[in-house]
Amino acid sequence: MASIEFLAFLEELLTPERKALFNKVIEQRTNHFTVVTEDVYQLHNTSAVIRSCDVFGIQNVHVIEEQKVKKIDREIAMGAQKWVTLNRHDDSLKCISKLREDGYQIIATSPNAEAIELSDFDITKPSALFLGTEKDGLSNEVLSIADQCIRIPMVGFTESLNISVSAAIILQELTSRLRKSKISWELSDYDKNEVKFEWLRKSFKNFDHLVTRFENS
Repeated sequence: MASIEFLAFLEELLTPERKALFNKVIEQRTNHFTVVTEDVYQLHNTSAVIRSCDVFGIQNVHVIEEQKVKKIDREIAMGAQKWVTLNRHDDSLKCISKLREDGYQIIATSPNAEAIELSDFDITKPSALFLGTEKDGLSNEVLSIADQCIRIPMVGFTESLNISVSAAIILQELTSRLRKSKISWELSDYDKNEVKFEWLRKSFKNFDHLVTRFENS
């Protein structure tokens, strides 16, 4: 990560309004929840999930692409890919193993009647929220080893929701409860600086020139 001095140097190049916005948004970011999409081939769906993560303050997003590697749709994400940290994986089990090493419980989303209703889900533990396709859902691999399954209550004839809609509903509910709780959900100072540096790096087209300017100052 960049030095505190270099971060301060870059921040001073922002407009006061932009600097204030960065500081406001970083205070609402969390790694208490992270979102994982598994083999979602429709690019607009993955991109819309990324956008929802940015809106609700989720900093880290994991994209599993076992079958096909595709490019995130920049237009649909509407720039959100600049502000969230995108982690790409080519194997579901390896992704789960890494998340568990990082202290996350694995939470699968499923319409299964035995799943816990969203409103009853215990938010106290750091959780990785797995989302699958609207048609096929999550793989049996993920469902079989998940620590818990959650579902969105539905009372209509339709039994499934588009993945991006599901993500928005789940994140709005869980992050709203999280911010009202006494859980320590905020990023650490180290993580705040690391994330802010990435935001700053992506904000300047002449970033390499700025590095040289700082080193020679």
